[in-house]
Amino acid sequence: MSSYLKPAVMMLLLLTLLTGVIYPALVTVFAQIFYAEKANGSLIKDQQGNFLGSILIGQSFSDPKYFWGRPSATSPYSYNAGASSGSNLGPTNPALVDAVKARITALQAVDPDNKTSVPVDLITASGSGLDPHISLAAADYQINRIAKVRMIDPGKLRESVKLHTETRQLGLLGEPRVNVLELNLALDAIH
Repeated sequence: MSSYLKPAVMMLLLLTLLTGVIYPALVTVFAQIFYAEKANGSLIKDQQGNFLGSILIGQSFSDPKYFWGRPSATSPYSYNAGASSGSNLGPTNPALVDAVKARITALQAVDPDNKTSVPVDLITASGSGLDPHISLAAADYQINRIAKVRMIDPGKLRESVKLHTETRQLGLLGEPRVNVLELNLALDAIH
């Protein structure tokens, strides 16, 4: 029996050391040397060095002077990176239907003159509940509201959206999109 136990224990210790200590340490060192910004969360700092957020995780904006992002389905609070998940509610689920109606009502309440259709990404959460981007249609939908509140030319806002538009990855994956936090920080710098 001991002839089998000793090699098994040695193999367990060796693999634990290799996969639980050495490999993670090498990957961490590699990431910190070659991809330090990404490895540390792609954080955005202000000029004083204070953290404002991450490029990778959405934030809640409800002030009419800002672009609003996708709703978050995480709990116990919105955009909780430790609880990344969708709502798992189907399209006919009454709770989802009520939530979408409430979001449409909230968007129309802050911009009653806007009679265009509300883009779907402003009323439905992403699969992770953390998406920091909105579509160009969602950005365009909000331009007139923000222009009125900030008393700024809508053309200037459209130019800012254009400057902050990210194209498809590798030219074919995904859709053009705008990072809401970066766009709102640029708005504060403009006005």
